[in-house]
Amino acid sequence: MLRPGALRLPGTTPLFAGLAGLAGACLHFAGALKSTPALATLPFDVTLLALLALLGLLPLLVLGRGWRLSPGLGPPLAGCGLLWSWWVLAAAWSPWGAGVADRLPEIVLAGPLMLLLGLLLGADPVARRVFAAAVIWLGVFVALSIAWGLATDAVVLGGRVGADPSRVRVQYQVAGLAIACAAGLVALRATAARGLPVLLWLGLLLGLGVGVLLPGGRAAFLALAATVALAPSLRWVLQGRVAPALAWLGLAAGGGAAGLGLLLLDPGRAADLATLERLFRPQGGVESAREILWSEAWRLGGFAGLGPGGFPPAIGVGQDRGLHPHNHAIEALVEGGAVGLLLWLLAFGGAVLLVLVRLPRVAPERAATIVALTLPIAMTAMVSTDLGNRMVWLALGLALSLAVEAHDV
Repeated sequence: MLRPGALRLPGTTPLFAGLAGLAGACLHFAGALKSTPALATLPFDVTLLALLALLGLLPLLVLGRGWRLSPGLGPPLAGCGLLWSWWVLAAAWSPWGAGVADRLPEIVLAGPLMLLLGLLLGADPVARRVFAAAVIWLGVFVALSIAWGLATDAVVLGGRVGADPSRVRVQYQVAGLAIACAAGLVALRATAARGLPVLLWLGLLLGLGVGVLLPGGRAAFLALAATVALAPSLRWVLQGRVAPALAWLGLAAGGGAAGLGLLLLDPGRAADLATLERLFRPQGGVESAREILWSEAWRLGGFAGLGPGGFPPAIGVGQDRGLHPHNHAIEALVEGGAVGLLLWLLAFGGAVLLVLVRLPRVAPERAATIVALTLPIAMTAMVSTDLGNRMVWLALGLALSLAVEAHDV
């Protein structure tokens, strides 16, 4: 019988863990990478390549370490299992057969796999460090690529896939998330460095702050602001240093407001920044559609829900997957009914409670890193994306990894 460490070769476990961390970061932000002109035309799919690499490294990572699980993992993991099981059952009464075939595998097959990957990558110290470092430079690469693409008219922000074959379509929500997560991690490094590196990290943070204004994602902009302010402050609080935490919160808020004010002094230049243009445009029309979707979803949920993919046909828009409720919890309600919402709360709400309990019990740097990686995804999930989004499930695994300890055997 194989036991942890049975296939371990001297010195190889850190190598496997590091490669897994790199592949995990590429998988997590594959959508952002495919929005860059340099990678959009590759003859292979970045998502598939990263996934295959992870699947090959996963057994080596698992067997090369010992693992300790906290009992607090029980409720959220049980909630996830029951949620996936309920969605399989709810498929029986979905009015959209094609929607079931399209969405159900993403939830009940990809969801568990992504959750497991997040748990392992977040718990292993080497994989976590490499994952975080890779996210920083992926975010920088995405920001620079989009800036260059806009300057050369090589990209188009959003729109239908293939609508403009001459330009690369930027998935602005995912691109913005990559930049926001990178900025939170850079803020952690800037506030931990000493001497000249502080200025270098702060300069990089400023660049990412400007970069997030390019794609057009408002949620990513707000997530960047929140993560940059909160992640370093959390680390200081966990270290028992309240004064620096409060000072950083004030500095981040003041610096952000000042920078935004300077940009708005030049309305013409501000209008060229897609995120600012969308953030300050008058409300109404297309912008009010989210409120309409939320209202209809609350009305239609009921006890058992409409089943996977049942929402678009129910509101009379046919089989348009893009018109999902744009809120993870509300989608759980409309597709799974009151039962689905309760199971979602057990899974995701339970994860939030577990994180709050575990934050003081792990190293402050580890806690702050996980928050920087998961807070932007969590904020975006409440205003966009759907239950089949793999990034949300992987981020859930990263959050739950605070209750898992990896150790040498």
